[in-house]
Amino acid sequence: MTRRGTFIDGRSARAVATAALLALGLGLPLGGCASTIADMPMVGTPAGAPARPAEVGTYLPVHDLPTTREGTAMAPADQAKMQAELTAARDRQAVVLPAKPAAK
Repeated sequence: MTRRGTFIDGRSARAVATAALLALGLGLPLGGCASTIADMPMVGTPAGAPARPAEVGTYLPVHDLPTTREGTAMAPADQAKMQAELTAARDRQAVVLPAKPAAK
């Protein structure tokens, strides 16, 4: 005894697989045309879109190194003073907001 309607029989499973392969086979080549369709004058751009630049942008100079600095960024005395101020601010915060107990 077969139960029709609850399971997909052999012929309809083959039809579903064929339709899926056909959709995939047509979708991939048409997906490659999306960039050329977007460049068409009356199809791809909305009414309020700004015009594209005439010249394509160049790559950023990622291999150019920055110029060397003349001196140090901060004097050692100023750096020690800044570190002392930050440590004092951290200690004041610890008094106001005690540390949470360790998680078990």
